[in-house]
Amino acid sequence: MARGVDELSIEEIRERYLDKNELVSARILNRLQRDARQGVQRLYAALKKRYERQREERLRLDAMRYFEQLLWKSGVYDIAGVDEVGMGPLAGPVVAAAVMFPPDTTIARVDDSKRLDAPTRAELALEIRTKASGIGVGVASVEDIDTVNIYHAGLLAMRRAVEALPRRPQHVLVDARTVPGVDVPQNMFNKGDGINFSIAAASIIAKTERDAMMAALDREYPGYGFAAHKGYSTPEHRQALQKLGPSAVHRKSFPVMHELQGEYSPLFYVLKTQLEAARTRVALDEMETALRIQAAELAEQECKKLKLLVARRWKFIANGAAQR
Repeated sequence: MARGVDELSIEEIRERYLDKNELVSARILNRLQRDARQGVQRLYAALKKRYERQREERLRLDAMRYFEQLLWKSGVYDIAGVDEVGMGPLAGPVVAAAVMFPPDTTIARVDDSKRLDAPTRAELALEIRTKASGIGVGVASVEDIDTVNIYHAGLLAMRRAVEALPRRPQHVLVDARTVPGVDVPQNMFNKGDGINFSIAAASIIAKTERDAMMAALDREYPGYGFAAHKGYSTPEHRQALQKLGPSAVHRKSFPVMHELQGEYSPLFYVLKTQLEAARTRVALDEMETALRIQAAELAEQECKKLKLLVARRWKFIANGAAQR
């Protein structure tokens, strides 16, 4: 007959519930709390903190799976969460994933891939692949991006991910938008990768897939640092672009590529340098006046970029004032 927790030695309790990480229930915690042994009380304090963290995680996951639970209970079992990654980088593809789970599946720590570090994403991707009832990955190439634009390339990648599932889903949950060409019921969630379980799982699969692709591209196109920055517009990436020029996997349709290649007007670069040096409200006011006066001499895209820089400088100055 199994002994109760109050019949165990302090070392046995430590080994079972701390070293082996066996699940601690509220009932066990209550019994530990009533145990007068000083060593047990220290173990109780540690286990209580862990129990509360696990309880918070269970509540978070329950909230993330709320919509899936409603559908599962209504008899809709093949629910695909869909998300894409790689909309912002200057290089590489957009990658989307669609993930379906059996009813009542739960995976601790699943969250928006942007909130997770690389080792955690890798661990979770393995667990998602083990527990999922279906996974599809869709890719929109750089050629797709430059042909149909980045927004439609993202939609294309998501449609391809749904089409790559082993069977047609009954319902699709999507981050921020609906997927054209998918003729099943869809629900979109604003910032869905942070509030919905299936979408968050899809974001993890998409992110780990794209990161692996960018590591491969780093070997194929050395010197740009793709493995480190994954194609995003970091200072290191910009410097490499100015030194080496664009590669075959850079998104030539992105306006910033033309800017980095020195293809904008000389006036644009003068105003940009002056804007970057403006560190006071007076200086920024003067720059806004200069931009209004010389706007007619700039191309539309140049004006848009400079106005964006002005807005960023105002935010930078406001944040600096708030911190003083």
